[in-house]
Amino acid sequence: MVEAVTKQRRRRCAAAGVAAACVTMLLPVAHGADLMNEARARGVLRIAVEGTYPPFNFKDPKTGHLTGYDVEVARLVAAGLKLKPQFVFTEWSAILPAVSAGKVDAAISQVIITPEREQAYDFSVPYTYSSFQLIVRKNERATYRSLADLKGRKLGVRQGSVFEQQARQVKGIEVRSYPAVPENLQDLAFGRIDASLDDSLMVSYLLKHSELPVKAGPHIGRDARIGIAIRKGNPQFKAAVDKILNGARADGTLRRLSLRWFGIDASSATR
Repeated sequence: MVEAVTKQRRRRCAAAGVAAACVTMLLPVAHGADLMNEARARGVLRIAVEGTYPPFNFKDPKTGHLTGYDVEVARLVAAGLKLKPQFVFTEWSAILPAVSAGKVDAAISQVIITPEREQAYDFSVPYTYSSFQLIVRKNERATYRSLADLKGRKLGVRQGSVFEQQARQVKGIEVRSYPAVPENLQDLAFGRIDASLDDSLMVSYLLKHSELPVKAGPHIGRDARIGIAIRKGNPQFKAAVDKILNGARADGTLRRLSLRWFGIDASSATR
């Protein structure tokens, strides 16, 4: 009698163990489906943007409406997911933490893909390729060919950006970080800093649309890959976003958007 009860208990434990193992095996998939299911239940895709970073995401001074290259890419992705885009204005230094905390579903704000960031976040396939570039005043007489030439000078960067990380690796530069681009460039124009380091696509746009007394400096380092940052563990959501972006590249949509905003095709690594 005792032996029969013992065997029955063993069978129950074994069954429970198998069930637990099955649940464990399914956890990554379930978590991946959760973000997609959450967004579809809301009917909204929550997207973190700075809102002060032309030509990527900024408010049109004439209409007051949010516009820019990243904004159009975000609307494209949201439409492909059959969701309504909801833009969440966030200072750059808080954008990726907002993704980690689940306050937004994705960051689409010219986020450069780096090995360090890939350890903490998942990224879509790149949808833009750019590079680092210095900005200086128009009356600047000094010749800067690299960051090393800025030793003993003041360099402005966006707080928490890859530009800041790279600048701080060069000893002797006084690095000043700013929450947004406008403050950075204003200080440059007024002579409070000697140069600024930012995205080359932004620099090109700035020189065409700004009356600030600044000019382009040299490109620094290699090309950068830009992708959509997503909280780790959501493979179905990432796959859906990748499919939309790959389709937009294949049918020429990304190229057309790039030409419209930058005047060049920045959607490909070979250009």
